Amino acid sequence: MPLHSHAFLGWTKAIPVFLNWESKSLFFLWGAEQSKNEPKKMIVLECLFLTIAPCDAAEPWQLGSQDAATPMMQGIIDLHHDIFFFLILIFVFVSWILVRALWHFHYKKNPIPQRIVHGTTIEILWTIFPSIILMFIAIPSFALLYSMDEVVVDPAITIKAIGHQWYWTYEYSDYNSGDEQSLTFDSYTIPEDDPELGQSRLLEVDNRVVVPEKTHLRIIVTPADVPHSWAVPSLGVKCDAVPGRLNQTSISVQREGVYYGQCSEICGTNHAFMRAPGNIGRLLSPLWLSRTNQGASHPRSKLLQRAAGAVWSRGARQ
Repeated sequence: MPLHSHAFLGWTKAIPVFLNWESKSLFFLWGAEQSKNEPKKMIVLECLFLTIAPCDAAEPWQLGSQDAATPMMQGIIDLHHDIFFFLILIFVFVSWILVRALWHFHYKKNPIPQRIVHGTTIEILWTIFPSIILMFIAIPSFALLYSMDEVVVDPAITIKAIGHQWYWTYEYSDYNSGDEQSLTFDSYTIPEDDPELGQSRLLEVDNRVVVPEKTHLRIIVTPADVPHSWAVPSLGVKCDAVPGRLNQTSISVQREGVYYGQCSEICGTNHAFMRAPGNIGRLLSPLWLSRTNQGASHPRSKLLQRAAGAVWSRGARQ
């Protein structure tokens, strides 16, 4: 995360920030009180701070992975580093063998080449050593692979992501309105010619997914038409959307931020514009929930309002 993002987090501990308010996308409260005069300043604050708000997205000339925001992504990065260590050893060894062979067995030094057709010792060695290297690579790989398939038995929040050509529909299954309808909204990529101040080009959507940090989430992915794939690199998540099937994955985001994702399965003409960003924060605003769906009847919907409700009511009484 850039240095100015950390400065922003430390500077705005008591500043509520509205993001994309007109499209009911997000109300973020960075963990403190607010005064009576602050609602008038929301639009100004959005213009000032949206450009330096912390977010995880690809950067120009970036060669490595994005910063990990989940234990799963941290495990993927660690596995990459471990495998890269073995790759360096193999590269150095093979390069040494190649240079030595070219130097010592040059045609000028050996006008009559030796006819080597069999070597039991070397065949045993080049069978055993690669097997040992593959074992050191396979054991942590399988451990990480099986952990990725584990799904939380009783997740705090379940979100269904439905892929369309070329947008996503999200459904908060644990948050029901008074008429027993789940909180559902569509998420379209904002066109290149219609960005707001501070938004990333062709990465933003009109409605982001909003979830709390350090909470076990279950993501259910399915398509409404053709195959898609819901992927967010910083979260270490890539779940295929196969027609006629419900695939699921679990995540637990450990830090706040804006995480940019996309469809990772070619799905037609506008596949490249099928984005999937999400917001992770300590608090979710009851206003964001009420503007999307009025009321809540499911017991787990209290989790979405647990922290935000207390802070919001405290600020309203001032």
